[in-house]
This record gives sequence, C-alpha cells and structure tokens, in this order.
Amino acid sequence: MQTTPSPSESRPSLAVTIGDPGGIGPEVVVAALSDRELWRRGRFLVLGSESVLHRAAEMRGIEPFWWSVPLGSSAMRATGAHDVVLLDTDRAWGAVEAMPTPNRGAGAYSHRLVEEAIGMALGDNGERVSAIVTGPISKQAWVMAGKSRFPGHTELLADRFRARRVAMMFAGPKLRVVLATIHLPLMDLRNALTIGRVFDAIDLGAEGCGMLGVTRPRVAVCGLNPHAGEGGLMGDEEERLIAPAIEHARNAGIDASGPFPADTVFAAAVSGKYDLVVAMYHDQGLIPVKLLSRDESVNLTIGLPIIRTSPDHGTAFDIAGKGLADPGSMRAALALAAEAAGRVGGKQD
Repeated sequence: MQTTPSPSESRPSLAVTIGDPGGIGPEVVVAALSDRELWRRGRFLVLGSESVLHRAAEMRGIEPFWWSVPLGSSAMRATGAHDVVLLDTDRAWGAVEAMPTPNRGAGAYSHRLVEEAIGMALGDNGERVSAIVTGPISKQAWVMAGKSRFPGHTELLADRFRARRVAMMFAGPKLRVVLATIHLPLMDLRNALTIGRVFDAIDLGAEGCGMLGVTRPRVAVCGLNPHAGEGGLMGDEEERLIAPAIEHARNAGIDASGPFPADTVFAAAVSGKYDLVVAMYHDQGLIPVKLLSRDESVNLTIGLPIIRTSPDHGTAFDIAGKGLADPGSMRAALALAAEAAGRVGGKQD
C-alpha cells in the first residue's frame, strides 16, 4: 500500500529493523508505525520480511500502510515520496521462518538486518539514514548462528562504526540512566570497572542528555557496593575508582556528584533532583527503569556517529504472535530517534 507523500523535506530518514522474526519485534514495529503522527517526524525505512509483517498487521487488525520494494533493488532510490517504506527481505534473501524460540536461522537473519542498517547509515548502498532503530533480538539465537563475537547490538554497532567509547543509556518519562558496564557477569565487574570506564559513562551520559535537550544535566553517580562502600568498610571501589572519575568529570565541566548509595539515589532522581543517574552495572540501572517505565523507556547507544535507539524490552517469545505486545516503547524509540536526529543534523539523504 502506498503511503501519503509528506510535503516536508526536512525530516530525518531512519532505518528500522524488525529484530528476531519470531519475537514481538515485527508486531511492535507495525503497531507503532501505524500511528501516522510519527510520519511527521521522520521517514522510516523498515528492514524486514513482507510476509512476517503482513501476519503481524493482520493479527493486530491493521491494514498494511507501507510502500514495499525489494531490499537492495534499484527501486530503493525512488521511494523518497513515501513516509514508511518496507525494504523487503523476502524478495532479496528468500522467506524467513518465524518461530517463537531462539534458533539459528532467525539469529543469522536478525544479525544481517542490523548489518544492512549499519550499511545504510554509512551510505554504502545509496540510501543513507541519520538514525537506526533496532527491534529486539535474541542473543542466544545470535550465538546459535555463529555470531558470538558480540553480545548484542551495542557491541556490534561500536565495532562497525569504530567508536572508541560507547555507553548504553535508557531514557523514560521518569528517569534517565546510563551504564558504566553493560553485558558482563557480575563476577567480572571487579576487573572491568576502571576510573576511565566510569568517567566515560558520566561524559557520554551528559552528551546523551544534550541529545535529548538537557543542556547542562545534573548527574548523580551510583556507588558499586552497599551504602556506597560505607567509607571503605564494604569495599574500596568508591574511593579508588568512582570518586576519581567524578572529579575528572567535574574538572571537565560536568555537574556530577556522588558516589551515592544506589538504593536511595534513584528516588532522588525521580523527584527531580538529578537529570541522569550513572549506574555501575546492568541490573543496578535497569531494574528501576523497567519498574517505573516499562514499555515507555528507550535504549540509546551514546558515542556513535549516528543516532541509535531501541525499545527497552526483549523478544518476549512467550507472547509473540498473540497480539499482546505493547508497542509503547517501540513508538517512543522511533519518536526519540527522529527528534534526536533532527536536533543534531537532520536528514542525510
């Protein structure tokens, strides 16, 4: 189906991947993009399977609304008048099986979608985008497909864009959090956490806040240990690693403070005292985010030369194909990517 051409030529172009075809990614992409209000903010180039997206649309009772062309075809260069364009992989790669469980085929497929989106961001195939929005993938499926070098999107994107520093940031209506470490076993934190790593999270988090329109964020930094170490009684990482990183950040002009006990600082941020919280590890930061704003928060990768966002949830295989998935976080990821891309430079077609 042809979309209504937009009169605006100032909108950024975004590449959108559907993620694992057997998860809820296709469903939330279709449901989110069916909101035509989004089309005023950006032009969306969806990388995915026509058959999978049609099933998702039928399940949600949504009439297909996108213009479809084969991925990699010359027709891609003639789609500028359309707001939502499906770059169909069925006609380029063959049909993909959508099974609600991690499997090798889906892992290879979802990984390839991300690589295609990166190519579009780099301008490798003639259709350049200024932002990438990724649907949820199964890390287990990536491993099954032999893609175990990268634990997830963040590490893959950092490698392909040759980004020296990246950070995972989550932004929601009640809380913003950036992580000093991401996909690491807890037992590995002692060797992974450094002054530089904490400083990078503070610095990149402040940069991310600027992308969101907060020009001088007030940054609160968590401690690693209970009670932020209790003056060294419960660990010395606060004094040895975190406090020096905060001092470096303050010397760089960032309004950073801490380290604070993690069991109290998030409440202070939600009350409005801070604009951003720097968490030391994945669950320390993600538990409050998902408790307060699940299906509303957005994951941003900070430090890339391009905007990248994703929803705050995974593949949710247990509800895939049942019409139960909430598209709120995907819609927020699309809207934020379009807004941020427009703020930092707009369209790159």
